Amino acid sequence: MKKQNKVIIYQVMPRLFGNQNKTCKVRGTLKENGVGKFADFTSKVLREIRLLGCNHIWYTGVIEHATQTDYSKYGIEKDNVYVVKGVAGSPYAIKDYYDIAPDLAVNVPDRMREFEDLVSRTHDAGLKVIIDFVPNHVARRYHSDAKPDGVSDLGENDDTQVHFKPNNNFYYIPRQELSAQFYLGEGQNAYVEYPAKATGNDCFGAYPNRNDWYETVKLNYGVDYMHGRKKYFDPIPDTWNKMLDILLFWCSKKIDGFRCDMAEMVPVEFWGWVIPRVKVKYPDVKFIAEIYNPHEYRYYIFDGKFDYLYDKVGLYDLLRSIICGHASASQITRCWQSLDGINTHMLNFLENHDEQRIASSQFAQDPFRAFPALVVASMMNVNPMMIYFGQELGEPGADAEGFSGHDGRTTIFDYWSIESVRNWYNGGNCNTALLTKEQKELRALYKKVLTLCNKESAISSGTFFDLMYVNLDNPAFNANRQYAFLRKYGQEMLIIVTNFDEFDVSVGIRIPQHAFDIMKIPQGEWKCTDLLSKETLLYNISPDSLFTTSIKAHGAVIWKVVLGKDKE
Repeated sequence: MKKQNKVIIYQVMPRLFGNQNKTCKVRGTLKENGVGKFADFTSKVLREIRLLGCNHIWYTGVIEHATQTDYSKYGIEKDNVYVVKGVAGSPYAIKDYYDIAPDLAVNVPDRMREFEDLVSRTHDAGLKVIIDFVPNHVARRYHSDAKPDGVSDLGENDDTQVHFKPNNNFYYIPRQELSAQFYLGEGQNAYVEYPAKATGNDCFGAYPNRNDWYETVKLNYGVDYMHGRKKYFDPIPDTWNKMLDILLFWCSKKIDGFRCDMAEMVPVEFWGWVIPRVKVKYPDVKFIAEIYNPHEYRYYIFDGKFDYLYDKVGLYDLLRSIICGHASASQITRCWQSLDGINTHMLNFLENHDEQRIASSQFAQDPFRAFPALVVASMMNVNPMMIYFGQELGEPGADAEGFSGHDGRTTIFDYWSIESVRNWYNGGNCNTALLTKEQKELRALYKKVLTLCNKESAISSGTFFDLMYVNLDNPAFNANRQYAFLRKYGQEMLIIVTNFDEFDVSVGIRIPQHAFDIMKIPQGEWKCTDLLSKETLLYNISPDSLFTTSIKAHGAVIWKVVLGKDKE
């Protein structure tokens, strides 16, 4: 088996990173609360992220989106505040696919150059760059002032008198003005849209409410949703070609991948057409799909040509339930079995910008309770793992920053400062001096686990063997609260056992004859070292005896044995 690198992604929102004000005002302006900049990601910062064990960084919110901040003096069209979520605005309400969010630049006119410099610094630090691609919807007032010569704006050539035409970029509600079920202002400040456009979450009427993605409009890929979802893909719809040009534009900036927002709301046929065309010119660029319907997974991998898919409605949801005591650890087996044949295409995570923080009162409260889940998610297969910035510090997401309120998440809509991340950043020093004892301990654990993911060939490239089926009725093992598996590459084998219980345990694990046969494990007494504690013991590894080990509450052991070395 060929040795490979395991993809470890660090997701970060530049807006919330760096030298923001320490004391932030709820719904505060940019001037009041400050904002993170590309320049805050110095070579020192990026080197420390690399040393954490990450080899990719996803910069969330790079492309210009609608905001309540007025940048009109820089030639950027001002947005209407009534159709912008939060003061800073949603990074998923794109208003210019060809431009950079001006918030993120020290010198706004130089924002693209500052981004290009960031890409260069990131690569120099040994990290690859991922950015968002938002294909399903755009801001209600999309307008590109940075598009290349010869490129027409989205909707510029649309026939607005009909609901649908294959070459329209938007869907319309003809002869109706947008009449949202919330205040749209009055007089000169009112938001007026005529004819109304369909809203981003497939709301094909003129009356979106607060629970809709009201700040966005749906893009038309040639599917007539109002008439049985009939598809018009021949000839290729105009939107397809526009999106291909946009992807190629960003690839020319030397980025290494796209996280594709709500990819399943865009027809799989488009992805199967566009991704190979991008890869003809940029073969190493990766595409990650945000997708939540397991029944569609294989279509988006094999027909849509995606490299990776979110494993949210699967491993994330299950691990969260196990952490909170609502599900059995034995269900992990059924979870990975349901993905048979596509496991390597799944992106694992325990946090991202859409999910509640582990340490929040709405999730686990204590970030250490998720440590066994971290080991499972990052080590049970060769597929990618993603960490959300502040996760490694136990960020609780306890603030009520503005639009989203106190929801256990870190805002994506407002200007804010995250105390845990700010203290680690420490004016650019990037050290633990201002961290609490618990934060230091947690970050050290994350660093240990993430660095092992590529240091150990058995994790980055090896085979996997689930031990649960022979331990379900084992009186020396609690299959509801512990999960055990093997990883092996060449002569190196790892015996990994996680404990989701709140108590320290001593367990005995059966390793079946079948594992010895297919993984070619020689029986006998071997020297084993726990890669987390560095403890070394002699173990008799045999199908006729239990492999015994102690595990701390909410802990894990990773016993390594080099089978080719002399027994000791």
